Amino acid sequence: MLLSRAKLIRAVAFDVDGVMTDGGLYLSDSGEEFKRFNSLDGQGIKMLRDSGFEVAIITGRTSNCVALRAKNLGITHVYQGVEDKLAAMIDFLEQVKLPRDAAAYMGDDVVDLRVMQNMGFAISVPDAPQFVREHANYVTQRRGGHGAVREVCEFFLSTQGLLDAQFARFVQ
Repeated sequence: MLLSRAKLIRAVAFDVDGVMTDGGLYLSDSGEEFKRFNSLDGQGIKMLRDSGFEVAIITGRTSNCVALRAKNLGITHVYQGVEDKLAAMIDFLEQVKLPRDAAAYMGDDVVDLRVMQNMGFAISVPDAPQFVREHANYVTQRRGGHGAVREVCEFFLSTQGLLDAQFARFVQ
C-alpha cells in the first residue's frame, strides 16, 4: 500500500525548520537569521524537479535565506510566514493542477499535521514528536537537515523507476 501510494506522487512540498534544516534557529546580535542547509538535500530536490515533479516550500517562518535557497534550487512555489499550511498547499496544487492524492508533504511538528493528513502521502523525520510520526506514511531514517530530504527524493524517484536515470546523468 505504501509503495502504491508513493507511485502516484507528482508534487512534494517541504517544511523548512526541522526538515530542510536541523531545526536550530541561529540569530546574530544584529538579528540576522542563519540556517544550515544540506547540499545532498539540494541535489535530491534538483533530481526530483528534473524528473518532472512539482516542488514547493511551505514554512511558518519568514527568512531571506529560505528565499535564496529556493532560488538556488529552482523552487518557484515558496510560501513563507504561513499560518495555514493546508491552505498554502491547496493553493500550490491548484497552481500546478494536481489533486491532493498526487501530493506529498514533509513536516516535523504539530503545525504540519493538518496538511500531512490531507495529502496523498505524509512524511516526517525521526526527531519529530512521536504524535507527528504516528501520522506519517513514511518516517525518514535521516534527521532533518542531515539528508532527510534527499532520502525522500530518492524514495519517490526509486518507487517510480526514475532514480537510475537521474544517477546515469552523472556517470560516463
